[in-house]
Amino acid sequence: MGKLQNIPAMFKIYSSIRAFNSKFRPIQEAANAGDSKREKELIAASTYEWAEDVIEKLCIHVDVFGRENLPENDGLVFISNHQGYGDIIVLFKALEGKQVGFIAKDTLAKVPFLGKWITAIRGLFIRRGNAKEALKSLSQGAKQIKDGYNLVIFPEGTRSKGPEMTAFKPGSFKLATMAKASIVPITINGTYHLLEEKGYYQKDTHVTVTIHPVVETDGLSRKEMSEAVRNIEETIRAAINE
Repeated sequence: MGKLQNIPAMFKIYSSIRAFNSKFRPIQEAANAGDSKREKELIAASTYEWAEDVIEKLCIHVDVFGRENLPENDGLVFISNHQGYGDIIVLFKALEGKQVGFIAKDTLAKVPFLGKWITAIRGLFIRRGNAKEALKSLSQGAKQIKDGYNLVIFPEGTRSKGPEMTAFKPGSFKLATMAKASIVPITINGTYHLLEEKGYYQKDTHVTVTIHPVVETDGLSRKEMSEAVRNIEETIRAAINE
């Protein structure tokens, strides 16, 4: 079978994203009306429903730890390691009740349904290798966070495709510092089994998501922020090995 197993799995995910089209209108209406509370509620509900649907169809088993560390307020930056394509799916499940957008590479904006979907949930696109354009995207993201929206960023920059976490890229925390936002570190472990481990879809994948205590950035000196970044990276890394 091998890679032939990817075809039905990818079709299930893509068909689920297409089904999300029915959610666009009410989300957009709330956004156009300036009703951010309603908009966030609709995004949170629809992304969670989508994640639950995909998780069931792909037979993924997800255990979530540390939900008590999730702040009630919004305007948060979720910092997570990035093992595989399944990360966004399990994050939507773990962060039930939260509007969650994410930073994606700009090429995804042109993918039918997917690009529109990322924009609808308040995600942002970033052009890799172009510092000026990247800074523009980060500035837009910081404004959204200040307006009470939440964003996920993967500081590794790309999938590790395994249990070993690669070093966080310099500047990955700029989004949080620009917005003076609270950071919620998250450890994902096991999503690489879904596709990346063998190059084809494997059912009955077991994944853990650990939500760590919040880290405040407002008021930190440059030295204190550097130390906080090191601590966050180590906290996320350590939980993979637990």
